[in-house]
Amino acid sequence: MNQEKPIIVGLDIGTTKIAVIAGRKNEYGKLEILGFGRANSNGVKHGQVLNIDETIKAIRTAMENCLASNPALRVKEVYVGIAGHHIKSLQTRGDIVRQRTEEEIIQAEIDQLIADQYKTYIPAGDQIIDVIPQEFTVDNHPNIANPIGYGGVKIGANFHIITGDKNAIRNINRSVEKADLLTKDLVLQPLASAAAVMAQEDMEAGVAIVDIGGGTTDLAVFYEGILKHTAVIPFAGDNITNDIKTGLGVLKSQAEQMKVQFGSALANEAKSNAFITIPGLRGMPPKEISVKNLANIIQARMSEILDFVTYHLKQVGLDNKALNGGVVLTGGGSQLKHLIQLTEYVTGLNARIGLPNEHLAIGHIDDLSKPTYSTCIGLILKGYDDFEHNRKEFEQNYLQVEVPEALKSTEKELAEKDAIPESVDAMRRAGLSGFWDKFRDRIIELFHEEEDSKFNGR
Repeated sequence: MNQEKPIIVGLDIGTTKIAVIAGRKNEYGKLEILGFGRANSNGVKHGQVLNIDETIKAIRTAMENCLASNPALRVKEVYVGIAGHHIKSLQTRGDIVRQRTEEEIIQAEIDQLIADQYKTYIPAGDQIIDVIPQEFTVDNHPNIANPIGYGGVKIGANFHIITGDKNAIRNINRSVEKADLLTKDLVLQPLASAAAVMAQEDMEAGVAIVDIGGGTTDLAVFYEGILKHTAVIPFAGDNITNDIKTGLGVLKSQAEQMKVQFGSALANEAKSNAFITIPGLRGMPPKEISVKNLANIIQARMSEILDFVTYHLKQVGLDNKALNGGVVLTGGGSQLKHLIQLTEYVTGLNARIGLPNEHLAIGHIDDLSKPTYSTCIGLILKGYDDFEHNRKEFEQNYLQVEVPEALKSTEKELAEKDAIPESVDAMRRAGLSGFWDKFRDRIIELFHEEEDSKFNGR
Protein backbone atom coordinates (compact mmCIF):
# COMPACT_ATOMS: atom_id res chain seq x y z
CA MET A 1 0.00 0.00 0.00
CA ASN A 2 1.07 3.58 -0.62
CA GLN A 3 0.99 4.38 3.11
CA GLU A 4 3.82 1.90 3.70
CA LYS A 5 6.17 4.12 1.73
CA PRO A 6 7.92 6.79 3.80
CA ILE A 7 7.57 10.50 3.36
CA ILE A 8 11.00 11.89 2.52
CA VAL A 9 12.07 15.48 3.01
CA GLY A 10 14.67 17.29 0.91
CA LEU A 11 16.45 20.37 2.31
CA ASP A 12 18.23 22.55 -0.25
CA ILE A 13 20.53 25.02 1.54
CA GLY A 14 21.33 27.45 -1.26
CA THR A 15 23.05 30.82 -1.53
CA THR A 16 19.85 32.70 -2.38
CA LYS A 17 17.14 30.46 -0.95
CA ILE A 18 16.54 27.59 1.44
CA ALA A 19 13.82 25.21 0.30
CA VAL A 20 12.12 22.29 2.06
CA ILE A 21 9.93 19.82 0.17
CA ALA A 22 8.25 16.72 1.63
CA GLY A 23 7.11 14.04 -0.79
CA ARG A 24 6.04 10.43 -1.11
CA LYS A 25 5.82 8.18 -4.15
CA ASN A 26 2.36 7.05 -5.18
CA GLU A 27 1.42 3.67 -6.66
CA TYR A 28 2.61 4.89 -10.09
CA GLY A 29 6.06 5.82 -8.85
CA LYS A 30 5.37 9.57 -9.05
CA LEU A 31 6.06 12.00 -6.21
CA GLU A 32 3.10 13.42 -4.35
CA ILE A 33 4.21 16.70 -2.76
CA LEU A 34 2.91 16.75 0.83
CA GLY A 35 4.59 19.91 2.09
CA PHE A 36 6.61 22.85 0.83
CA GLY A 37 8.37 25.83 2.41
CA ARG A 38 11.08 28.28 1.50
CA ALA A 39 12.98 31.20 2.98
CA ASN A 40 15.59 33.70 1.87
CA SER A 41 19.14 32.55 2.59
CA ASN A 42 21.46 35.05 4.27
CA GLY A 43 24.14 32.91 5.88
CA VAL A 44 25.36 31.03 2.78
CA LYS A 45 27.97 32.27 0.31
CA HIS A 46 29.08 30.35 -2.78
CA GLY A 47 27.26 27.27 -1.53
CA GLN A 48 28.97 27.21 1.88
CA VAL A 49 27.43 27.93 5.27
CA LEU A 50 29.42 30.86 6.70
CA ASN A 51 26.96 32.34 9.21
CA ILE A 52 25.48 29.44 11.15
CA ASP A 53 22.97 31.55 13.15
CA GLU A 54 21.48 33.13 10.01
CA THR A 55 21.32 29.73 8.31
CA ILE A 56 19.54 28.19 11.31
CA LYS A 57 16.93 30.97 11.23
CA ALA A 58 16.36 30.46 7.50
CA ILE A 59 16.05 26.65 7.87
CA ARG A 60 13.54 27.12 10.68
CA THR A 61 11.52 29.62 8.64
CA ALA A 62 11.45 27.31 5.63
CA MET A 63 10.45 24.38 7.84
CA GLU A 64 7.71 26.43 9.55
CA ASN A 65 6.33 27.33 6.12
CA CYS A 66 6.44 23.66 5.13
CA LEU A 67 4.56 22.58 8.26
CA ALA A 68 2.08 25.44 7.80
CA SER A 69 1.28 24.07 4.34
CA ASN A 70 0.50 20.68 5.91
CA PRO A 71 0.07 20.65 9.71
CA ALA A 72 -0.18 16.83 9.70
CA LEU A 73 3.52 16.46 8.81
CA ARG A 74 5.99 15.25 11.45
CA VAL A 75 9.55 15.93 10.26
CA LYS A 76 12.50 14.28 11.97
CA GLU A 77 15.15 13.71 9.31
CA VAL A 78 16.07 15.39 6.04
CA TYR A 79 18.21 14.72 3.00
CA VAL A 80 20.51 17.72 2.58
CA GLY A 81 22.21 18.97 -0.58
CA ILE A 82 25.87 20.00 -0.44
CA ALA A 83 27.91 22.14 -2.84
CA GLY A 84 30.65 24.78 -2.64
CA HIS A 85 34.19 25.48 -3.82
CA HIS A 86 35.57 22.91 -1.39
CA ILE A 87 33.98 19.95 -3.21
CA LYS A 88 36.51 17.76 -5.04
CA SER A 89 36.40 14.39 -6.74
CA LEU A 90 38.88 11.62 -7.54
CA GLN A 91 38.92 8.27 -9.32
CA THR A 92 40.04 5.12 -7.58
CA ARG A 93 40.02 1.34 -8.00
CA GLY A 94 38.92 -1.29 -5.49
CA ASP A 95 38.87 -5.11 -5.42
CA ILE A 96 37.88 -7.84 -3.00
CA VAL A 97 38.47 -11.60 -3.06
CA ARG A 98 35.27 -13.46 -2.29
CA GLN A 99 34.92 -15.85 0.64
CA ARG A 100 32.16 -18.01 -0.85
CA THR A 101 33.23 -18.50 -4.43
CA GLU A 102 30.82 -21.39 -5.02
CA GLU A 103 27.82 -19.04 -4.61
CA GLU A 104 26.53 -16.16 -6.73
CA ILE A 105 27.51 -12.60 -5.92
CA ILE A 106 25.05 -10.90 -3.55
CA GLN A 107 24.33 -7.28 -2.62
CA ALA A 108 26.18 -7.54 0.71
CA GLU A 109 29.46 -8.16 -1.14
CA ILE A 110 28.91 -5.07 -3.33
CA ASP A 111 28.14 -3.05 -0.20
CA GLN A 112 31.37 -4.26 1.39
CA LEU A 113 33.39 -3.30 -1.69
CA ILE A 114 31.86 0.20 -1.59
CA ALA A 115 32.38 0.51 2.19
CA ASP A 116 36.07 -0.34 1.76
CA GLN A 117 36.53 2.73 -0.45
CA TYR A 118 35.70 5.01 2.49
CA LYS A 119 39.18 4.05 3.78
CA THR A 120 40.80 5.66 0.71
CA TYR A 121 43.54 8.15 1.59
CA ILE A 122 42.49 11.76 1.13
CA PRO A 123 44.23 14.99 2.21
CA ALA A 124 43.97 16.02 5.85
CA GLY A 125 41.02 18.27 6.51
CA ASP A 126 38.85 16.61 3.86
CA GLN A 127 36.08 14.06 4.30
CA ILE A 128 34.53 11.55 1.91
CA ILE A 129 30.93 12.52 1.10
CA ASP A 130 30.03 9.77 -1.35
CA VAL A 131 31.50 6.75 -3.12
CA ILE A 132 29.90 5.99 -6.49
CA PRO A 133 30.77 2.78 -8.40
CA GLN A 134 31.21 3.27 -12.13
CA GLU A 135 31.70 -0.14 -13.74
CA PHE A 136 32.45 -3.52 -12.17
CA THR A 137 34.70 -6.42 -13.13
CA VAL A 138 34.25 -10.06 -12.11
CA ASP A 139 37.50 -12.00 -12.53
CA ASN A 140 38.52 -11.16 -16.11
CA HIS A 141 35.14 -9.85 -17.30
CA PRO A 142 35.12 -6.02 -17.48
CA ASN A 143 32.40 -3.37 -17.91
CA ILE A 144 29.68 -5.09 -15.87
CA ALA A 145 26.92 -2.71 -14.81
CA ASN A 146 25.51 -4.94 -12.05
CA PRO A 147 27.50 -8.02 -10.95
CA ILE A 148 24.78 -9.47 -8.66
CA GLY A 149 24.05 -13.04 -9.74
CA TYR A 150 27.45 -13.51 -11.39
CA GLY A 151 29.86 -16.20 -10.23
CA GLY A 152 33.56 -15.58 -9.69
CA VAL A 153 36.48 -15.30 -7.31
CA LYS A 154 37.25 -11.59 -7.43
CA ILE A 155 35.02 -8.48 -7.70
CA GLY A 156 36.46 -5.09 -8.59
CA ALA A 157 35.21 -1.68 -9.64
CA ASN A 158 36.26 1.80 -10.61
CA PHE A 159 34.92 4.43 -8.22
CA HIS A 160 34.15 8.12 -8.34
CA ILE A 161 34.83 9.49 -4.85
CA ILE A 162 33.46 12.89 -3.81
CA THR A 163 35.14 14.75 -0.94
CA GLY A 164 34.56 17.98 0.90
CA ASP A 165 36.09 20.15 3.59
CA LYS A 166 35.38 18.80 7.09
CA ASN A 167 34.60 22.24 8.50
CA ALA A 168 32.17 23.04 5.68
CA ILE A 169 30.40 19.71 6.24
CA ARG A 170 30.36 20.30 10.00
CA ASN A 171 28.76 23.72 9.51
CA ILE A 172 25.95 22.20 7.44
CA ASN A 173 25.32 19.42 9.96
CA ARG A 174 25.43 21.86 12.87
CA SER A 175 22.96 24.21 11.20
CA VAL A 176 20.53 21.36 10.50
CA GLU A 177 20.92 19.96 14.02
CA LYS A 178 20.36 23.33 15.72
CA ALA A 179 17.23 23.75 13.61
CA ASP A 180 15.93 20.63 15.44
CA LEU A 181 16.43 18.27 12.51
CA LEU A 182 18.73 15.36 11.73
CA THR A 183 20.75 14.95 8.53
CA LYS A 184 19.78 11.59 7.07
CA ASP A 185 22.39 11.94 4.35
CA LEU A 186 24.41 14.55 2.49
CA VAL A 187 23.95 14.44 -1.29
CA LEU A 188 26.07 16.31 -3.82
CA GLN A 189 23.75 18.88 -5.39
CA PRO A 190 24.52 18.15 -9.07
CA LEU A 191 23.72 14.47 -8.46
CA ALA A 192 20.42 15.41 -6.82
CA SER A 193 19.56 17.74 -9.71
CA ALA A 194 20.54 15.04 -12.21
CA ALA A 195 18.16 12.57 -10.54
CA ALA A 196 15.32 15.09 -10.90
CA VAL A 197 15.78 16.08 -14.55
CA MET A 198 17.37 13.04 -16.19
CA ALA A 199 15.98 9.74 -17.46
CA GLN A 200 17.82 6.46 -17.98
CA GLU A 201 18.12 7.09 -21.73
CA ASP A 202 19.92 10.37 -20.99
CA MET A 203 22.57 8.49 -18.99
CA GLU A 204 23.13 6.02 -21.78
CA ALA A 205 23.26 8.65 -24.53
CA GLY A 206 25.63 10.82 -22.53
CA VAL A 207 24.62 14.07 -20.92
CA ALA A 208 26.10 16.98 -18.97
CA ILE A 209 23.84 18.31 -16.20
CA VAL A 210 24.64 21.99 -15.55
CA ASP A 211 22.90 23.27 -12.40
CA ILE A 212 23.21 27.07 -12.29
CA GLY A 213 22.43 28.13 -8.74
CA GLY A 214 22.94 31.35 -6.86
CA GLY A 215 26.46 30.74 -5.54
CA THR A 216 27.89 27.93 -7.68
CA THR A 217 27.33 26.17 -10.99
CA ASP A 218 27.40 22.40 -10.45
CA LEU A 219 28.31 19.92 -13.16
CA ALA A 220 27.63 16.19 -13.43
CA VAL A 221 28.64 14.27 -16.58
CA PHE A 222 27.15 10.87 -17.44
CA TYR A 223 28.23 8.61 -20.30
CA GLU A 224 27.15 5.06 -21.18
CA GLY A 225 25.11 4.88 -17.98
CA ILE A 226 28.05 5.84 -15.75
CA LEU A 227 28.84 8.97 -13.76
CA LYS A 228 32.09 10.10 -15.37
CA HIS A 229 32.80 13.46 -13.76
CA THR A 230 31.56 16.01 -11.23
CA ALA A 231 32.74 19.56 -10.69
CA VAL A 232 31.75 22.75 -8.87
CA ILE A 233 32.30 25.96 -10.86
CA PRO A 234 32.72 29.00 -8.57
CA PHE A 235 30.51 31.34 -10.64
CA ALA A 236 26.72 31.49 -10.84
CA GLY A 237 23.66 33.73 -10.63
CA ASP A 238 24.98 35.91 -7.81
CA ASN A 239 28.07 36.78 -9.84
CA ILE A 240 25.89 37.92 -12.74
CA THR A 241 23.81 40.06 -10.37
CA ASN A 242 26.94 41.65 -8.86
CA ASP A 243 28.32 42.33 -12.35
CA ILE A 244 25.09 44.14 -13.25
CA LYS A 245 25.17 46.08 -9.98
CA THR A 246 28.75 47.24 -10.58
CA GLY A 247 28.53 47.75 -14.33
CA LEU A 248 25.28 49.72 -14.31
CA GLY A 249 25.59 51.43 -10.93
CA VAL A 250 22.36 50.13 -9.41
CA LEU A 251 21.32 48.46 -6.15
CA LYS A 252 21.74 44.69 -5.89
CA SER A 253 17.98 44.19 -5.56
CA GLN A 254 17.46 46.26 -8.73
CA ALA A 255 20.18 44.31 -10.53
CA GLU A 256 18.56 40.99 -9.60
CA GLN A 257 15.15 42.16 -10.75
CA MET A 258 16.46 43.49 -14.06
CA LYS A 259 18.27 40.20 -14.67
CA VAL A 260 15.11 38.18 -14.06
CA GLN A 261 12.63 40.42 -15.90
CA PHE A 262 14.64 41.90 -18.77
CA GLY A 263 17.89 39.93 -18.92
CA SER A 264 19.11 37.94 -21.92
CA ALA A 265 22.13 35.68 -22.33
CA LEU A 266 22.57 36.89 -25.93
CA ALA A 267 23.28 40.58 -26.54
CA ASN A 268 22.40 40.23 -30.24
CA GLU A 269 18.84 39.30 -29.25
CA ALA A 270 18.36 42.41 -27.10
CA LYS A 271 16.72 45.49 -28.60
CA SER A 272 19.16 48.37 -28.91
CA ASN A 273 16.43 50.99 -28.50
CA ALA A 274 14.84 49.46 -25.35
CA PHE A 275 15.48 51.02 -21.93
CA ILE A 276 14.59 50.27 -18.32
CA THR A 277 13.77 53.17 -16.00
CA ILE A 278 15.20 52.83 -12.49
CA PRO A 279 13.78 55.09 -9.74
CA GLY A 280 16.32 57.59 -8.41
CA LEU A 281 17.65 57.39 -4.86
CA ARG A 282 16.84 60.11 -2.31
CA GLY A 283 15.57 62.68 -4.76
CA MET A 284 18.00 61.77 -7.55
CA PRO A 285 16.53 61.69 -11.07
CA PRO A 286 15.50 58.29 -12.54
CA LYS A 287 18.19 56.32 -14.39
CA GLU A 288 17.78 54.93 -17.89
CA ILE A 289 19.35 51.49 -18.37
CA SER A 290 19.93 50.06 -21.85
CA VAL A 291 18.58 46.52 -22.26
CA LYS A 292 21.45 45.93 -24.71
CA ASN A 293 24.06 46.86 -22.09
CA LEU A 294 22.33 44.60 -19.57
CA ALA A 295 22.52 41.67 -22.01
CA ASN A 296 26.21 42.35 -22.75
CA ILE A 297 27.05 42.03 -19.04
CA ILE A 298 25.01 38.83 -18.64
CA GLN A 299 26.46 37.23 -21.77
CA ALA A 300 30.06 37.93 -20.70
CA ARG A 301 29.67 36.18 -17.33
CA MET A 302 27.48 33.37 -18.68
CA SER A 303 30.01 32.66 -21.43
CA GLU A 304 32.72 32.38 -18.78
CA ILE A 305 30.66 29.80 -16.87
CA LEU A 306 30.05 27.79 -20.05
CA ASP A 307 33.77 27.96 -20.90
CA PHE A 308 34.40 26.18 -17.59
CA VAL A 309 31.83 23.55 -18.56
CA THR A 310 33.61 23.00 -21.89
CA TYR A 311 36.95 22.77 -20.10
CA HIS A 312 35.69 20.03 -17.78
CA LEU A 313 34.16 18.11 -20.70
CA LYS A 314 37.53 18.20 -22.49
CA GLN A 315 39.23 16.95 -19.31
CA VAL A 316 37.25 13.71 -19.55
CA GLY A 317 37.28 13.53 -23.35
CA LEU A 318 33.55 14.09 -23.77
CA ASP A 319 33.43 17.25 -25.85
CA ASN A 320 33.12 17.34 -29.65
CA LYS A 321 29.66 15.78 -29.94
CA ALA A 322 30.51 12.77 -27.76
CA LEU A 323 27.49 13.52 -25.54
CA ASN A 324 24.48 12.64 -27.66
CA GLY A 325 22.16 13.83 -24.90
CA GLY A 326 23.82 17.24 -24.96
CA VAL A 327 23.72 19.73 -22.08
CA VAL A 328 20.79 19.85 -19.67
CA LEU A 329 20.50 23.23 -17.94
CA THR A 330 18.71 23.44 -14.61
CA GLY A 331 18.70 25.51 -11.41
CA GLY A 332 17.35 29.04 -11.02
CA GLY A 333 19.97 30.54 -13.36
CA SER A 334 18.84 28.34 -16.25
CA GLN A 335 15.72 30.48 -16.70
CA LEU A 336 17.63 33.29 -18.43
CA LYS A 337 16.28 34.09 -21.88
CA HIS A 338 18.32 32.76 -24.84
CA LEU A 339 20.58 30.69 -22.58
CA ILE A 340 19.98 27.55 -24.67
CA GLN A 341 21.28 29.30 -27.78
CA LEU A 342 24.37 30.61 -25.97
CA THR A 343 25.08 27.17 -24.49
CA GLU A 344 24.91 25.49 -27.88
CA TYR A 345 27.19 28.14 -29.37
CA VAL A 346 29.85 27.90 -26.63
CA THR A 347 29.85 24.12 -26.06
CA GLY A 348 28.97 22.92 -29.56
CA LEU A 349 26.42 20.54 -28.03
CA ASN A 350 22.63 20.47 -28.10
CA ALA A 351 21.03 22.00 -25.03
CA ARG A 352 17.69 21.99 -23.26
CA ILE A 353 16.18 23.09 -19.95
CA GLY A 354 15.79 20.28 -17.40
CA LEU A 355 12.56 20.32 -15.40
CA PRO A 356 11.69 17.96 -12.53
CA ASN A 357 8.03 17.73 -13.58
CA GLU A 358 8.21 14.23 -15.09
CA HIS A 359 8.76 12.82 -11.58
CA LEU A 360 5.86 14.73 -10.01
CA ALA A 361 2.33 13.38 -9.63
CA ILE A 362 -0.56 15.14 -11.34
CA GLY A 363 -1.97 18.07 -9.37
CA HIS A 364 1.29 19.44 -8.02
CA ILE A 365 1.90 23.18 -7.69
CA ASP A 366 3.21 24.46 -11.04
CA ASP A 367 5.95 26.52 -9.40
CA LEU A 368 7.53 23.36 -7.97
CA SER A 369 8.17 22.03 -11.47
CA LYS A 370 10.49 24.96 -12.22
CA PRO A 371 14.24 24.22 -12.50
CA THR A 372 14.75 26.25 -9.29
CA TYR A 373 13.53 23.25 -7.29
CA SER A 374 15.34 20.50 -9.21
CA THR A 375 17.84 19.92 -6.39
CA CYS A 376 15.15 19.65 -3.71
CA ILE A 377 13.03 17.23 -5.76
CA GLY A 378 16.18 15.26 -6.55
CA LEU A 379 17.02 14.94 -2.85
CA ILE A 380 13.68 13.20 -2.28
CA LEU A 381 14.38 10.86 -5.22
CA LYS A 382 17.83 10.04 -3.82
CA GLY A 383 16.17 9.28 -0.49
CA TYR A 384 13.81 6.87 -2.23
CA ASP A 385 16.77 5.25 -3.92
CA ASP A 386 18.15 4.51 -0.43
CA PHE A 387 14.80 3.20 0.73
CA GLU A 388 14.19 0.95 -2.26
CA HIS A 389 17.69 -0.55 -2.19
CA ASN A 390 17.90 -0.81 1.60
CA ARG A 391 21.38 0.69 1.42
CA LYS A 392 21.38 2.71 4.61
CA GLU A 393 19.03 0.80 6.94
CA PHE A 394 16.22 3.13 6.06
CA GLU A 395 13.65 3.47 8.83
CA GLN A 396 10.16 3.44 7.37
CA ASN A 397 8.63 5.32 10.26
CA TYR A 398 11.11 8.19 10.49
CA LEU A 399 8.48 10.53 9.08
CA GLN A 400 4.73 10.08 9.08
CA VAL A 401 1.47 11.77 8.25
CA GLU A 402 -0.85 11.02 11.15
CA VAL A 403 -4.12 9.33 10.23
CA PRO A 404 -7.14 10.80 12.07
CA GLU A 405 -8.68 8.54 14.75
CA ALA A 406 -12.01 8.48 12.92
CA LEU A 407 -10.28 7.18 9.80
CA LYS A 408 -8.43 4.52 11.85
CA SER A 409 -11.77 3.31 13.25
CA THR A 410 -13.23 3.11 9.76
CA GLU A 411 -10.20 1.17 8.59
CA LYS A 412 -10.57 -1.28 11.46
CA GLU A 413 -14.25 -1.83 10.66
CA LEU A 414 -13.42 -2.46 7.02
CA ALA A 415 -10.69 -4.92 7.98
CA GLU A 416 -13.15 -6.84 10.16
CA LYS A 417 -15.46 -7.07 7.15
CA ASP A 418 -12.61 -8.44 4.98
CA ALA A 419 -12.43 -5.23 2.93
CA ILE A 420 -9.72 -5.29 0.26
CA PRO A 421 -6.48 -3.40 1.12
CA GLU A 422 -6.88 -1.10 -1.88
CA SER A 423 -10.05 0.39 -0.39
CA VAL A 424 -8.23 1.15 2.86
CA ASP A 425 -5.43 2.80 0.94
CA ALA A 426 -7.95 4.85 -1.02
CA MET A 427 -9.67 5.97 2.17
CA ARG A 428 -6.37 6.93 3.73
CA ARG A 429 -5.54 9.06 0.73
CA ALA A 430 -9.02 10.53 0.88
CA GLY A 431 -8.43 11.39 4.53
CA LEU A 432 -5.23 13.19 3.61
CA SER A 433 -6.86 15.05 0.74
CA GLY A 434 -8.65 17.37 3.13
CA PHE A 435 -5.63 19.60 3.46
CA TRP A 436 -4.89 19.84 -0.28
CA ASP A 437 -6.94 22.94 -1.02
CA LYS A 438 -5.51 24.77 1.97
CA PHE A 439 -2.01 23.50 1.13
CA ARG A 440 -2.26 24.63 -2.50
CA ASP A 441 -3.68 28.03 -1.54
CA ARG A 442 -0.94 28.56 1.05
CA ILE A 443 1.89 27.81 -1.39
CA ILE A 444 0.37 29.98 -4.11
CA GLU A 445 0.06 32.74 -1.52
CA LEU A 446 3.79 32.38 -0.69
CA PHE A 447 4.73 32.78 -4.34
CA HIS A 448 2.39 35.76 -4.73
CA GLU A 449 3.95 37.45 -1.70
CA GLU A 450 7.35 36.97 -3.31
CA GLU A 451 6.16 38.40 -6.64
CA ASP A 452 4.58 41.44 -4.93
CA SER A 453 7.90 42.25 -3.27
CA LYS A 454 9.76 42.37 -6.58
CA PHE A 455 10.89 45.61 -8.17
CA ASN A 456 8.72 46.52 -11.18
CA GLY A 457 11.00 48.22 -13.70
CA ARG A 458 9.65 49.79 -16.89
